[in-house]
Amino acid sequence: MSISVNREILRLAIPNILSNISVPLISAVDTALMGRLSIEHLGAVGLGSMIFNFIYWNFGFLRMGTTGITAQSFGRGDHFSTRLILTRSLGIALIISIVLICLYIPLCQTSLYLMNVSETQVPLVSTYFSIRICAAPATLMLYVFMGWFFGMQNAVYPLIITVIINIINLILSYLFVVELNWDINGVAWGTVIAQYIGVILSSYLLYKKYRSTFSVRWNDLKGKFQEWTQVLRINSFLFVRTVCLTFAFAVFYAESSETGATILATNVVLLQFLNWISYGIDGFAFASESLVGRFFGAKDQYHLKKVITYSFKWGFILALFYALLFYYFDEEIVGIFTNSAEVLNYASELTIWMIALPLMAFGCYIWDGVYIGLTEVKMMMYAMILSLTIYLVMIYGKMDLGVHHIWISLIFFLFVRGVIQACFWKLSIEKRIYQIIDL
Repeated sequence: MSISVNREILRLAIPNILSNISVPLISAVDTALMGRLSIEHLGAVGLGSMIFNFIYWNFGFLRMGTTGITAQSFGRGDHFSTRLILTRSLGIALIISIVLICLYIPLCQTSLYLMNVSETQVPLVSTYFSIRICAAPATLMLYVFMGWFFGMQNAVYPLIITVIINIINLILSYLFVVELNWDINGVAWGTVIAQYIGVILSSYLLYKKYRSTFSVRWNDLKGKFQEWTQVLRINSFLFVRTVCLTFAFAVFYAESSETGATILATNVVLLQFLNWISYGIDGFAFASESLVGRFFGAKDQYHLKKVITYSFKWGFILALFYALLFYYFDEEIVGIFTNSAEVLNYASELTIWMIALPLMAFGCYIWDGVYIGLTEVKMMMYAMILSLTIYLVMIYGKMDLGVHHIWISLIFFLFVRGVIQACFWKLSIEKRIYQIIDL
């Protein structure tokens, strides 16, 4: 079977990139809306968003684990298993979301404490939190839908869902904040409503395309203990890995918050660019997840190797584009989010790190896609723990570099994670994977 690997990568990556880039655009709009009100509002929405990133990203295994297992089942031609994976994952998502809502008060109080939220920002962040938590069921179910569609080699549906959600979010946030003067409540309610509309749309698209073959009985849903154990094992490793990642960014925000409102606001703005980078390069990482899982499930070593090689090439090309974009348009990019002279001044001092960021970080994103597609999530977790340890040593070290210290630590964290993953691949995983394929 001859397949154009580059064509397959682009077929999946381009819709992924378009849908992924639309996600930080909404965060960018929220940041811009709050940035016009005050530095306190700007910092509050950044902290509030980070709190929910910390909470929801910890359950990113609902997407990642679903993609890897579904793609491998798709590659084997086992369509019954693909449908069963979706049903079980949606059930897990609903259970987790109910627990989150029940723990709303302690989650909010703990988050405010851990993020070092100042007394002036506590009311704003608390209000934002109390509204956003209502979207927990919708958010986690969307993770499952997205992961399943990716695993089924369908990148068009996630694009449609994400773009529509974000357009609705944008319109509602603008309407609530600018026209109705709902302040920070407006951006929160805009997100909640858009998420539930996304679940309705996902269910409709699922019914439209897959209804003729989608039939799962209760006895099948209960499944065998071994099958549930495999799903829980994969998800547990991904959970620990994601907790480490979100903890790293929580530390970044906490350290920024301690330096004052202006530095916090500056880093909130610059992290929008990091979001653009991650979501863009993740387009190729998601394509890698889908195709690596598919060819591994089909035991197609030739195309598996090509997918891995070409994914890194495309990731580097996009990283270079991002670096050049910030090199030439740094002031214009920062100016989108704020007109504060203090923020613009601090941001200009950090331009060099924004240029280096995509070139140093793209490798870890692509490796994540490869590991998820192969469900090599245990080694993925180990790589994250090691790199987080190095990051914490750096960020709490005695480097007297001013505002540069936090960014140097973060960039090195992303870089070393990719290096560790590459070493694990060469020393252990690569040989074992190809031995499995040859059996």
